[in-house]
Amino acid sequence: MKIGSHRLPNGLVVAPMAGVTDRAFRQLCRRLGAGHAVSEMITSRPELQHSTKTSRRADHAGEPGPVAVQIVGVDPAQMADAARRNIDGGAQIIDINMGCPAKKVCNTWAGSALMRNEPLALAIVEAVVAACAPQGVPVTLKMRSGWCAAERNALALARAAEGAGIAALAIHGRTREQGYRGAAEYETVAAVKAAVSIPVIANGDIDSPAKALAVLRATGADALMIGRAAQGRPWIFRDIAHFLATGREAPPPATAEVAAWLHAHLLDHYALHGEARGVRSARKHIGWAVRALPGGEAFRAAMNTLDAAEAQLRALRRFFDRLAENHPRLPAPHTACEPQALPCA
Repeated sequence: MKIGSHRLPNGLVVAPMAGVTDRAFRQLCRRLGAGHAVSEMITSRPELQHSTKTSRRADHAGEPGPVAVQIVGVDPAQMADAARRNIDGGAQIIDINMGCPAKKVCNTWAGSALMRNEPLALAIVEAVVAACAPQGVPVTLKMRSGWCAAERNALALARAAEGAGIAALAIHGRTREQGYRGAAEYETVAAVKAAVSIPVIANGDIDSPAKALAVLRATGADALMIGRAAQGRPWIFRDIAHFLATGREAPPPATAEVAAWLHAHLLDHYALHGEARGVRSARKHIGWAVRALPGGEAFRAAMNTLDAAEAQLRALRRFFDRLAENHPRLPAPHTACEPQALPCA
């Protein structure tokens, strides 16, 4: 799997998810088997480029390459400027967001709403590719199958994007109208793969090693992008890689291993966000990690009352120590992707 001149170690990609895939989470997933990760979406609006949120999302310190940054917006010139700014900040791949279904994004005609305006979508692609080409930075595009069931235009946009210089495509097999409801379909991904020569990444409802293999077979895709299924279970990348290589399920991780991974992740998370903000935003990561475990729901409720990093870490140690007494290896998790109000996997 190559994106431009960058050869990835494998074809397993962490999906960009706003409020989730910060630098700490991307690094965790990379350590646990993901071959590539794309940043949370960064706005192209110049008046917001120095905001705390944008600055934090553009922080790639210590992140293994290639560093991929997703940008979002509706103005071709602003998107081109955003690409140049992020390249100056360390981006080695620029990804264009045409897949986010969130209302606050689509109401500005950004994200997946751009699929309803093909001339504007193509103008943005052309402007961003032109801005990145002199610096040898490839541009990728993430989109959905279309706006709604009657407007599945991913195939037409994919062909146009390839002609404009896009280096790889990620296709989520749902329309914007669906959000995260219903089941993802893969016929559109397969049609795009058959029509273009650039790499195609399949996205949507890939929540187990067996499903990963089924999607690869159904689509012929070059890689898989995983979002919600990695929330609380970032070792899914390791499990999928093992299954694709051997045809056998990997054993569940040791409970002590999971505790160590979560502890290291939280330390990175606090360092990135600061303690006060980090403790609050860490609650969702902790909740995802324990929700399917014995006693997890009660623990999650208690965790939401803690407001100090050391208190969170101490409580987690106690929880996993008790869990390990009866479960040396992690109990099998629930694998179905539950719909959540989270952009933009």
